Parts: sequence; structure tokens; C-alpha cells
Amino acid sequence: MIPAERRLPEAPGLVEQRAYFVVHAPRQTGKTTALRALAEQLTASGRWAALHFSCEAGEAAGDDYGAAERILLSSIRTRAELTLPPALRPPNFPAAPEGNRVEVALRAWARACPRPLALFFDEIDALRGQSLLSVLRQLRAGFADRPGDFPAAVALCGLRDVREYKAASGGDPIRLGTSSPFNVKLESLKLGDFDPGEVRELYAQHTADTGQVFAEEALERAIALTAGQPWLVNALAREIVEKLAVPASEPITRAHVEEAKERLILERATHLDSLVARLHEPRVRRVLEPILSGTLAIVGDAYQDDLQYVRDLGLVAPTNPARIANPIYREVIARVLAGDVEPAILAEPRSFVLPDGRLDVARLLREFAAFWREHGEALAGNLGYHEVAPQLVLMAFLQRVVNGGGLIEREYGLGRGRIDLLVRWPYRGEDGSRAVQRAALELKVWREGEKDPTPKGLEQLDGYLAQLGLDEGVLVLFDRRAAAGDVEARTRLDEARTPAGRRVTLLRA
Repeated sequence: MIPAERRLPEAPGLVEQRAYFVVHAPRQTGKTTALRALAEQLTASGRWAALHFSCEAGEAAGDDYGAAERILLSSIRTRAELTLPPALRPPNFPAAPEGNRVEVALRAWARACPRPLALFFDEIDALRGQSLLSVLRQLRAGFADRPGDFPAAVALCGLRDVREYKAASGGDPIRLGTSSPFNVKLESLKLGDFDPGEVRELYAQHTADTGQVFAEEALERAIALTAGQPWLVNALAREIVEKLAVPASEPITRAHVEEAKERLILERATHLDSLVARLHEPRVRRVLEPILSGTLAIVGDAYQDDLQYVRDLGLVAPTNPARIANPIYREVIARVLAGDVEPAILAEPRSFVLPDGRLDVARLLREFAAFWREHGEALAGNLGYHEVAPQLVLMAFLQRVVNGGGLIEREYGLGRGRIDLLVRWPYRGEDGSRAVQRAALELKVWREGEKDPTPKGLEQLDGYLAQLGLDEGVLVLFDRRAAAGDVEARTRLDEARTPAGRRVTLLRA
């Protein structure tokens, strides 16, 4: 475990300044663990009465702010009785009208408590609409009277910064902007992912406890796959140690990490499912669709707001260029969006394996071309992410063929103009040794008003193949122009060469 003071190094200082501040980060990044540990440390210091509690139960109240107040005060009392010594617990809360209960209760507690109060409102953005507005306004109302008559320090913790909190006004969502009811905040802290050194430190703790080492290539692969996302870092290790049950006497290898990654993706744990549930939100789709398709986003204030929202959810990396946060999310998103297509694919994976154990890429392309002629456009037309629908159909077909026998690595990003796929297929060489076949594919779309992207695609594929050290690859070109003609006539396989002379199978569809 990484100590709380290292995950949120600024927080103790803000508490000492008697500040009201915000801590925001995606789910499962360690917010709750860090704040709970900080509250325990502050109380143990003998100088503070610090309490961490969750507002999540208040979500059920919706706009009923009276009910939300009752739920919130009940959560405070329950956590205080569990974590604080009797002398620091709140007194009986005085009666008060709806809309003032939280303020009145916290004033009574601050006056009765022998120490200044530091309160950490976790999952604050679980509150909705008028309930959220009411709580924020009551905190602001008491701010000037701290520390004697109101909590000295308050942290609001949630998915998003306070400027992104939503309220309901007449049933319509509004953004809390410069007139935010919580404009007393001093600072917004973003809890980040683990850096590579912290991932190594966490895994070294397992080695210290058990004697089991992580091979260097396993560490590097875990860091690359998770990009330091805390839940993924821990889940990957847990999958290896508990589910794969690698004996402690054996080192953990890259192969173990790859297998654990596949299991996590297939199991779709709660954390991954909570992200998947967001994919069809309009704000999320407006950001992810250009990233997946490799096109340029329509920039502007609305897009920037949407991008920040998706970054706060943890789906997109916090820095530019806009890209999916890590390879595991990248894989999950592609599989989920193509999930409706896979049941329509009847290809038998074993039929694509050659006698020597290698993958028959030529047959795979022929079979996909036939599938696209018959079903492709209809399936693509039913997918929600219209701009990337043909590519999703191909990825679903590939997943059906490769699943269980190999791996697919995907590269896509804003403005790339393409999706790069690398199929890794393990087999046994003639001497019985383990070998890995690699097949590289580049997917492009010919859109209305554009010139033929084939030359650019061959140039881009040339660079991709050079990077991989391969002499041949596949370029798939989906023609989505009105003048493209009948799908039966235009879908065909050709041969081409890259500028550097590498051999290319060109699939036009």
C-alpha cells in the first residue's frame, strides 16, 4: 500500500490551513483509502477530530433534500460512533427546518467538540439536483464561522471537480459555474495514477511478504498495460497470485501478466463494468468516437467540457493528445462496442489454424471479405458509434477467430486517421520451441469528400511495419462514400507495396 500522505501530499497542509477543498479522481483510484487513512492520522495526532464518511446513500433521495439531509446526518453519526472516541462524537443534532439541518447539526457539533473538526465528504457527487445544491449552500453558509462554530476544514471527494457537479433545475441539468454554491473552496486536488516507481514498490511489497519475485519483463508489462491505474495494478496482481495461483517458489513472468489481463477483461469486474456503462452517454461518445476512428474532434467549449468529463471518469488519459487511458481500457472498450456483432459471426476459430500451428491470415481475410459482403453493412449500421462501425465489425470478427488462441493489440487515437492492430499468435516451431507469429493490420476509412487514402495508408503502414520489424502487413480500406458502389462489387483483395517495398494485402470493403 502507498501511504496516504504520498497519495495526497497537499491534503494535510490544507487541513492545517483550515481550508475547504475538493479531491477528485476516477473510481477505484484510492480516494477513499487515502482520505480514511488521513482522517485516522489527524485524529490520532490529538489535535483534530477528523471524520471520513460516504454520501453515497443520499443518491436515492434525488431532489428530496430533506431526505438527503437525514441520510447524510445518519451517515455522519454512524461513522463517528465507529471511528471516533466518545468525547469527539457529535451531540444529539438539534431540530431544524429542511434545508438547514446539515448546517445546524454541524454548528452544534463544532461548538461541543473539544477539537476543531475536519470532515471528508466522500462520494459527494452521488447527491443529485437540489439535494447537492442544498448541502453545498449550507457548507458555504457556515464557512465564515469556522472553527469555533463550524467545521474548520472540509474536503469534498468525488469523481469530478466541483465545477462539473450537476444540479437539477426544473428537471433540466445545469452546470455549477462561477456562481457555484461551493465557491469557498481553496484548492482542487486530483488524485493521480501510480507512477512506474510506485507500481514497482507495490509489487515489491508482495515479494517482501512471500519471497515471490516479479520478473523485470512482467513488471514492465504490468506498468504498460495498466498505465498505473490503481485498481488495475492491484487487480492484475490479485489475479496472478490468487486466481492463477502461481506458486510462490516460481517467478511471475510476462506470460502470467498477459493471462491475468485477458481474464480481467473477460470477467468484466465491477470496476470495468462501471466504465462500460458510460460508453453510450452522449458526452462520452462525442469524445471517444473521434479517438476510436482516428479523426479530428470538433473543438470548442462544449468539446473541452466533454473531454474533461471523460477524463474525470478515467476513460481518457489526463494529458494530450486525447487517448484511451490505458491498453486494458482500450481493449475493453473495443470489445464491448463490438459485442453486438460477435453473436452474428459463425466462423469456427480452429478452421483458421494451419497444420504447423500458425494462423492462416490469408483465409481470415477471405472469410471476412465474404462476411462483409453479406452482413457487414447491416451490422455496422446498427452500431451506436457510427464513425467507427466498420472497424468495430472487423475487430469483432478478428476477436472471434483469435480469442483463446492469441492476442490482439490495438492502437488508436485522435487525429491518427487509422487503427493499428497487431495479432500475436503463439505456436510451436519445427524444433518444438515456442514461437509467436505476428500479423499487422491497419484500418482506414474513405469518407465523403476525401481523396483516396490508399497512398497515405501504405505510407503509414510502412512505418508501423518498420516499427515492428515486419516485412508484410494488411491494409483494410472501408469506403463509406455515397459513390462507393455496391458492397458486393467493391469488396475485394488486392496486392500492393509500401514505399519501402514491403508486401501488403489490400482489402477494399
